[in-house]
Amino acid sequence: MKAKNQLALAPWIFTIGFFVLWEIACRALGISSFILPAPSTILLAVWEYRTQLSYHALHTLWMTLAGFGLAVVFGLLLGMLLGSSRLINAGSYPLLVGFNSIPKVAVVPILVFWFGVGWVPPVLTAFLISFFPIVVNVATGIATVEPEMEDVLRALGASKKDIVFKVGVPRAMPYFFGSLKVAITLAYVGSVIGEQNASNVGIGNLLTRASAAFEVPLVWASLVVLAVLGVFMYAITAYVERSTTGWAQRSQMAA
Repeated sequence: MKAKNQLALAPWIFTIGFFVLWEIACRALGISSFILPAPSTILLAVWEYRTQLSYHALHTLWMTLAGFGLAVVFGLLLGMLLGSSRLINAGSYPLLVGFNSIPKVAVVPILVFWFGVGWVPPVLTAFLISFFPIVVNVATGIATVEPEMEDVLRALGASKKDIVFKVGVPRAMPYFFGSLKVAITLAYVGSVIGEQNASNVGIGNLLTRASAAFEVPLVWASLVVLAVLGVFMYAITAYVERSTTGWAQRSQMAA
């Protein structure tokens, strides 16, 4: 129980300690707020611009969730297809890797040409930047089913479809949820990139306007809001992972 309480308190202790050290360093070294605002200055900016930050944060949240939802559906389906077929896996991986290597900020102008300025480019940018980890992890989880197990299942009359859905997919779930924790943070990166270049709302757009006006505390306040949203969504994903694939985590702890 003591170790469990320590694990629960550790994130709070480390986070508070980090900001306390940041505050002390800014005040002790006399760092200008224009260069690096102290946490207290950033919190004051969050409170001062709370209405503006809330409005833009809600837009960023739903754009991120929309892109993330598309990535989950597309990544899961494509990952299952790649994991169940070595031929499709080998043939499509060069295309996937090549596409994922393209900086998504370079894709945003193309999305603007196609869909104009609005909510579509940020959503698609969040999707494009976050689906690849899901595809790779799901495909890996399904493809790593032991050949001996496949032989036994085929001997018992199981079809390829049965092996994929009844063995491969459950086996891939820890990989899948691990990729979701990566993908949700990447989705925020994608939506902010899209908002900075192709939207009139959202934290990304607010960051661009605040930077142009040299409103440094507002810039940092926007970054803190993004960080809080990212941690919140990561925590939800981790909770769903523990609730759904707790058997895998228990076996790892036992090992």
